[in-house]
Amino acid sequence: MLTPKQRMLNAYRGVETDSIPVAPEFWYYYPAKVLGMNMVEFEREVPHWLALQATFRRYGTEGWGIIAPEVSGPDTTTGSTLVKISEDRYRETTVHHYRGNEFTSSRLYSVRDPSWPEKMLAGNELELAQCLEMQLSAEREPEFTEANKAYTVVGEDYLLELYLGEPFFDTVAGLMGFEQAALYFQDEHEDSLQDYLDRFVQSQRELLRRAVGATPFESYFIGCSYSCNSLLGARLWQKWDTPYIQAMATELHAYGRLLHIHFHGRSIRTAAEFADIGIDCVCPFERPPGGDVAGLEGLQKLRALLDEKVTMNGNVHTVETLIRGGPADVRREVQQIKEAFQGSRRLIIGTGDQVGRETPEANIWAMVDEARR
Repeated sequence: MLTPKQRMLNAYRGVETDSIPVAPEFWYYYPAKVLGMNMVEFEREVPHWLALQATFRRYGTEGWGIIAPEVSGPDTTTGSTLVKISEDRYRETTVHHYRGNEFTSSRLYSVRDPSWPEKMLAGNELELAQCLEMQLSAEREPEFTEANKAYTVVGEDYLLELYLGEPFFDTVAGLMGFEQAALYFQDEHEDSLQDYLDRFVQSQRELLRRAVGATPFESYFIGCSYSCNSLLGARLWQKWDTPYIQAMATELHAYGRLLHIHFHGRSIRTAAEFADIGIDCVCPFERPPGGDVAGLEGLQKLRALLDEKVTMNGNVHTVETLIRGGPADVRREVQQIKEAFQGSRRLIIGTGDQVGRETPEANIWAMVDEARR
């Protein structure tokens, strides 16, 4: 009998396994619920990988999670303060100093919901350039001690992946916000953006090479905030993010490692490109209205586009089905996924993004049971 981690890796590699992996994306709400913590305590006091381990164990599922290397540089200092601003809300202010420049960001924490950015580091083009210089500095050093510890503790309970950060657009948007970044990419900045993209790819290649030499992780993860068809659009994603993702896939495969990416919202238009790029697994292939993989017909179309080269992870609707539906609705969607991918070794039955706090536990058990049948 295989372990949960082995089943996930088999699906990523497209090799035969003993049962279809079922991997709900529990992420924040349900692990906090399992541990009996409010969201501020959960985000600030418990390692995320450890909370996921407890949750996957509780429901007896497969799953995946991430941990990032710690990165620091000799010319960079960072300090944060947390202040309570209301009965249930806190503000964390972070100040970065880099070569005489000071950058300040703030983040809001709520006892009920995951934290969100309030003020970005870069408020204008000059600050963006300075922040990118800080992030792309060749003097920044990755540290893998905590990541290696987490890998050992998680063991075979689930697939823990090393986090490479987000695509190039999201990296810029993470510094200046989505709206400003979208305008910046549409404006006359192509030459400077291309230079930053080239340096970003090289910087990430170096991080990856160090990680391969210093850690045993089998799979690496690239996230997604705005970089998808629904928000960024296919054209900008293809121009600015595809080169980076493809470079990472090529590099990882040369070392015998795997690549998993997160891709929110609509995905049909670029699904065939996932295979061309060389991605091993993509999630979460959402159903409408947030996504465009609708029912059995949509799943069959998706399978044809992926061409048995990319593993499909996801598709059970987290709102309409898991929160608002009942066990019979959950079982129907799981059955559609299994029917569309019958005989495929490239399947993980997952959720269309994060499992909400309001999700009845009976629906989770129904998802797991139907996937196991």
